[in-house]
Amino acid sequence: MSARSVRVGRWADLPVLLVAVVWGSSYLAAKGVTTAGTVVGVLVLRFAVVVPVLVAVGWGRLRALSAAQVRGGAVLGVVLAGIFLLETYGVVHTSATNAGLIISLTMVFTPLAESRVRGTRLPGAFLAAAGVSVAGVALLTQGAGFTAPSGGDLLMLGAALARTVHVLAMARMESVRGADSMSLTTLQLAGAVVVFGALAVVPGTGASPWATAGGFDGGDWAGLLYLSVLCTLFAFFVQMWAVRRTSPSRVSLLLGTEPVWAALLGVALAGDRPGWLGYVGAVLVLAGTGWGRTVADRAVRSAGAGETGVRAEGGQATRTPARHTPDTSGTPGR
Repeated sequence: MSARSVRVGRWADLPVLLVAVVWGSSYLAAKGVTTAGTVVGVLVLRFAVVVPVLVAVGWGRLRALSAAQVRGGAVLGVVLAGIFLLETYGVVHTSATNAGLIISLTMVFTPLAESRVRGTRLPGAFLAAAGVSVAGVALLTQGAGFTAPSGGDLLMLGAALARTVHVLAMARMESVRGADSMSLTTLQLAGAVVVFGALAVVPGTGASPWATAGGFDGGDWAGLLYLSVLCTLFAFFVQMWAVRRTSPSRVSLLLGTEPVWAALLGVALAGDRPGWLGYVGAVLVLAGTGWGRTVADRAVRSAGAGETGVRAEGGQATRTPARHTPDTSGTPGR
């Protein structure tokens, strides 16, 4: 690898790390602008800002999509809508620290689910790491003593499982193979907005988007724009930019620091106090997910070691894995 490639890779790390910080703060931002009665309204407003920009920027690529790719993107959009509903309702009913750490279990759930789908076995070290992460979540949700997890904690756990389904679906759905990241993201977010809009007219789902917007003050609008512009648009474009200059694995590793920032910001800015059991649990979650990611990445590299095809990614020669493995480059921001 040339010295220039190393320098480019290091510079590319900085905006990706900023995305991880932004994503870590997104739970706190969502908690600040959302109540149990405005979840659907906030989601409509948040993504109604994003979708027109993506459509305008990527219109030419969108027109080139096949009918099958459009249908596949719409299906993924429904799944994505479910994820955001679970996450947003969850963060309303739990702390920002808990939300950010529990959702990080996606990094453990995804390799586990993928191994079952493929009929392969994960190393024992990965299963141990998964056990550490689950134990950490159990402690994290106890706070000052052993009680039943809150409804918000369970919703965030459901969101982590739904994100696993979403990542595997993107990796395995034949209909979306070949669709570029921008077009696929635009379709998914547009599909999610349709779902949110449909829910908004159903009685009992809370305030309408218009009523929600009417109740916003300046701080609420700033929070909403933060979620729309930085946590979604900025995050997505940085991912695309960085993946093309370094590698998906490097980007994924940096984005994996998101729960660290969520925990730090939750304690520093929101005054979250998990209690000593919660702090032990937070450390276990971070250690388990980090360990599990390392073991899973090593297993993927070993599986691809026997392949003869080599492709270039951002100036680095990397072997093409024998089977498709999920990455985050086409996943919409938080």
